[in-house]
Amino acid sequence: MWKSRSKMLRLLAGLLAVTLVTVTVLMDRYSFAGPQKPRLPPRPFASEPAPGAKANNLFWMIQVSDLHISKFVSPSRTSDFEKFCKETIPIIQPAVTLVTGDLTDAKTKDGFGSDQIEVEWQTYQTILKRSKVMEKTKWIDIKGNHDTFNMPSLESVRNYYRKYSAWQKDGSFHYVHKTPFGKYSFICADASLTSGPKKPYNFFGILNANKMEELSALISESHDSNHTILFGHYPTSSIISASPGIRTAMRSALVYLCGHFHTLGGLVPVLHTRHPDGTLELELGDWKTSRKYRILAFDHDLFSFADLKFEEWPVILITNPKSYLYSSYAHEPLQRILHSTHIRILAFSPSPIKFVKIMIDDIYLGDAVQVSGPLYVLKWSPKNYSQGFHQIAVTVKDISGRSATQLHTFAMQESLSLKFDLLASWLLLTDHYIWVRTFFVLTIIFQVALLIIFRFRAKPKFKKPLGVAVGTSFSLHILSKIDLFFYSFLVLNLYTVLGPWFIGELIDDHVGVCFSFGLIVNGQFFEGVSTFAVGILQVLFFNLPLMAYTCWCLLLRCQGQCFRSHLYLTKPYWTVPIHLTMLLLFFWQVFSCYFVLKAYGTLSFFLSPIKTGVVALTLFLVYRIWAMESILLRTFMIDIKNYQTS
Repeated sequence: MWKSRSKMLRLLAGLLAVTLVTVTVLMDRYSFAGPQKPRLPPRPFASEPAPGAKANNLFWMIQVSDLHISKFVSPSRTSDFEKFCKETIPIIQPAVTLVTGDLTDAKTKDGFGSDQIEVEWQTYQTILKRSKVMEKTKWIDIKGNHDTFNMPSLESVRNYYRKYSAWQKDGSFHYVHKTPFGKYSFICADASLTSGPKKPYNFFGILNANKMEELSALISESHDSNHTILFGHYPTSSIISASPGIRTAMRSALVYLCGHFHTLGGLVPVLHTRHPDGTLELELGDWKTSRKYRILAFDHDLFSFADLKFEEWPVILITNPKSYLYSSYAHEPLQRILHSTHIRILAFSPSPIKFVKIMIDDIYLGDAVQVSGPLYVLKWSPKNYSQGFHQIAVTVKDISGRSATQLHTFAMQESLSLKFDLLASWLLLTDHYIWVRTFFVLTIIFQVALLIIFRFRAKPKFKKPLGVAVGTSFSLHILSKIDLFFYSFLVLNLYTVLGPWFIGELIDDHVGVCFSFGLIVNGQFFEGVSTFAVGILQVLFFNLPLMAYTCWCLLLRCQGQCFRSHLYLTKPYWTVPIHLTMLLLFFWQVFSCYFVLKAYGTLSFFLSPIKTGVVALTLFLVYRIWAMESILLRTFMIDIKNYQTS
């Protein structure tokens, strides 16, 4: 007994050590400090001009993402966006407005299918024209994955982006914003698919060799700009890119702006991080449900931003001193903060501003004065804050009584450290297509290994009491030794990896084949990523539970019970939930068949071994378990009987 406990303690200690090492590595890998020390030599910046009392060396812009304008749901999504264009944009007056993808929803009325719906694009264009927003700002809109759902090719008439968007040109591009104090390069990284399957197999972006070469060339053109701003729809973690890879290509950029993740439905409200070379990656919450937008500014080449919510006024952006967490010695002249003479704030509201109060470390410094437009300044001495962290808080109130407060932490020293959120960094810095593929393959290997091991393993020796471990081992022994069940689950697992899941219209009028490792449609092969994620759900929520359920039922049969008797002889408070859970999972599998039918057509329903076929297999296996002749289980029943009488 003591030896057993000693082994258990050693095992727990080993697991704890591995866990601690793993957590330490993850925190070091994903929780970068700000400002990040550059791997590459920092760009040479002069300490002048420094932020002062004049309204110079300053411009600002807006980003909005994931509009999802829909014909069928949430009309307020559209009306609010028109109000945003008519009212918010004129108040803020951004030099540039970036709309980073998913302009339309592209879902059918029932929500199962996906299609390019022309009226949604027409609605978007009507808003732009009716609001005259393109006359008030440089409006740059790009495609998201929803904007390529069910699109056969870029030349297709269903490529409505070419007809109804403001930019209207496919592919990556370079826009240079020129000012009296320098040039600023805005580079779009277009990773959208040139031929777009229906959902859910159009979630990850792809930058093939040609697209990657094009993007690298555009970035190289921007080296003489004050700053390079990359933007796209997909976070870099959801882009499959050819060598050298998007993260390597964008090392010279200050920031990469994106959307797509919708802050995971609000579960991770702040999805920001920094790459090892110093480039920021800032995902923006969606307009669709959150009504989020972002204001960004360059003030004497110092970058600041604030994520905001529609119709919440006043809007405040502190441009000097800027936030320490979002500072980059690799890309910004941070020494200008120490040489600055004034705190600088951008304040916007529909009503005139009444006051702009400034506090640092809870000490009131005074009210900022308006210089020009939305710029307010207050004289300060930055040397008083040269050591350690400090918090600046700005409160703005307008004459209508609306007020808001914006605060952040700043510092002048390079040696200090602030960490980005670990989960947000993991979501943005991990190549998700790698771990999804790996996890999917491991789940299949796990099941196949169990089947093969117990197929050739000798019968287990029972030791009283018959616990969960021994019962599980014996049930796997039964399943693996009976050819019908062994080959059924072996083929099911191998087919999940290798066989076509279904054949159907992955794009309207284009029949394609769906495998775990990718799609073949319209003469093209699309590398699988979303397919592996769907495969994981199939394995974890049906294939594996079905195998466990079969093992349990076979064990009951070997104890001499039939379907009716085990409900009375075995404690019902845990047998009934097992049956109900499996029944719910079975209904989920049936529902997935219905989804395939609605999304990809009638052909896909009948030619879907992994959906419709598995439903039929499940009914057959359950029938065989309870209808099986006792003679086939006699050997195992004798083993159980001998154990019970020993």
